[in-house]
Amino acid sequence: MSERNWGSSMKRKWLVTAVLAVSLLAGFGTHGWSQSRPLSFGVIIWRSPTLTAQFWNPILRYVSERSGVPLQLKVAQTGTEHSAMVRRGELDFLYSNHNFIKENGESGYRVFARTRGDAERGEIVVLQQSPIQSLSDLEGKEMVFPHAAAFLGYHLPMDALLRKGIHVKPLFAGNQEGAMGQLKAGRVVAAGVNAEVMRAFAQRENVAYRVLWSSEKYLSLALSALPSVPPEKVKAVREVFLQMAEDPEGAKVLESSAAVLKQASPLRFIAAKDAEFENMRRFYRTALVKVELQ
Repeated sequence: MSERNWGSSMKRKWLVTAVLAVSLLAGFGTHGWSQSRPLSFGVIIWRSPTLTAQFWNPILRYVSERSGVPLQLKVAQTGTEHSAMVRRGELDFLYSNHNFIKENGESGYRVFARTRGDAERGEIVVLQQSPIQSLSDLEGKEMVFPHAAAFLGYHLPMDALLRKGIHVKPLFAGNQEGAMGQLKAGRVVAAGVNAEVMRAFAQRENVAYRVLWSSEKYLSLALSALPSVPPEKVKAVREVFLQMAEDPEGAKVLESSAAVLKQASPLRFIAAKDAEFENMRRFYRTALVKVELQ
């Protein structure tokens, strides 16, 4: 199937799935804040919209109830659509890295937290039994990526290939796990991925794979707020995220969400600043890969 036809097919698939995800949006009970306009909370699209909603809605419901700031999940169909929403400043709160793309900088999102843990890597991976042994073996081959706006899954791997003079035929699956599914099915010889998401996917789906290339580590995702969000609302949301793992009820919510993705450990949020993501901004200033945005 051609890239264009495959892309159209995938987009129709995600459109249907996105409709399903809407039905999973969190309800906000009968507290006083329920009459307020919900503030949008955009999440990077690594997995299907359904899985994304199943993971995030319980967390946002908890944060909304404890902070008094109603939050509503907003999931784009594809990564490029998510990036366009970030660039236009359509999302009040954000769990993403698309605000660090140079072209999206004018939206002005301000980092206030991130998840605790090691920084993440981008990888180029193949199935364990693949005859591909080195990056040079990929010359002229079809390779799948999440989408054209994926930092770890596309920008880093493709930039590495271009710097080595290796040219592949890129295909885009829509999100991280979509790309991994195409690799698992044998439809492509290699995939550009987020290392952590790939490990979790491989464990859940029983996929044996090898890493051909790995990037340096980057603090990838941050919790950020649009400058127009009132400071008191940002502070309230920030405090609940930072204290969530210490509260028995909050910890239970995080554990339940982790179980949806079969993660080894639940998320834990810590304070963060924009300066911690400088190496990502530096990458975009010198990258060879073309950043294609809608």
